[in-house]
Amino acid sequence: MRSEQAQAAIDNALRTLEAEGSGIDALAASLRDGLGTPFAAAVELIRGAQGRVIVTGMGKSGHIGAKIASTFASTGTPASFVHPAEASHGDMGMIAKGDVIVALSWSGETAELKNLIDYSRRYGIGLIAMTSSAESTLAKAADVALILPQAREACPHNLAPTTSSLMQLALGDALAIALLESRGFTALDFGMLHPGGKLGALLKTVREFMHAGDAVPLKPLGTKMSDALVHMTAKGFGCVGIVDAQGKLAGIITDGDLRRHMRNDLLEATVEAVMTKSPKAVRPDQLISETLDILNTTKVTALFVVDAGKPIGIIHVHDLLRAGAA
Repeated sequence: MRSEQAQAAIDNALRTLEAEGSGIDALAASLRDGLGTPFAAAVELIRGAQGRVIVTGMGKSGHIGAKIASTFASTGTPASFVHPAEASHGDMGMIAKGDVIVALSWSGETAELKNLIDYSRRYGIGLIAMTSSAESTLAKAADVALILPQAREACPHNLAPTTSSLMQLALGDALAIALLESRGFTALDFGMLHPGGKLGALLKTVREFMHAGDAVPLKPLGTKMSDALVHMTAKGFGCVGIVDAQGKLAGIITDGDLRRHMRNDLLEATVEAVMTKSPKAVRPDQLISETLDILNTTKVTALFVVDAGKPIGIIHVHDLLRAGAA
């Protein structure tokens, strides 16, 4: 049985999630109502900007703002975070005409934002406010004011920014994804901005990992199984592809096919009697993430890479393991 202390911790966690969930629900309801129009206006203002998005905020809003800037940048919207206090001591020079400022302040009265607000108004730099107060200094000064609905913090004293921070983050994510989709930002575009780690590997293409040329195990229709087996063993992929007279992939023979067709005269048979017809294959421009899904779904370890029906390469699950994609 759980101790009373452990159960209390779990109950507190559930109350926190419920409180924060209610904040997200309130934000979604607001977007369906009055917040939808300024949200669309914010998307258009950012889309029309010649420069970058400058995200700013103090305290917890600043931490959330830094993450929002990172999300913008990774999804095709060039963005940077500028600390409002540092901006007043020289970093204002990071902001140029053609940029758009997204300023976060739950109260809308953060003193450190005053100089940034004045700077944006003086030089005609677009200003988007993300605040909970429509009557605040920030909201009134902004070109577009995104007014978040009031919500109780998860903190039992209703003081520590918790629900409010999550709502700011969610609205920032919503902006980033709306911009991503409006620009037609693709998985390949995403891969260009995420070349490292497992995510980067998953967003590369089959062409970058496949074996080509003489490394590809291929034999024509009519080949005796004795020859096919020697070729299959020599290439080391655990399979051999069978091509027709036009050079198109007609079938595949794997270790599993050999076991299923094991008999005394197997080596004298031709490949047609053993091969699996119309095998699964991938394109050279197919994403590694899609290829990995096919390997997992079909429970195979290798796939031929075809172009216009003709095999031009082979990719093995070991290649994906070495690259860190699997």
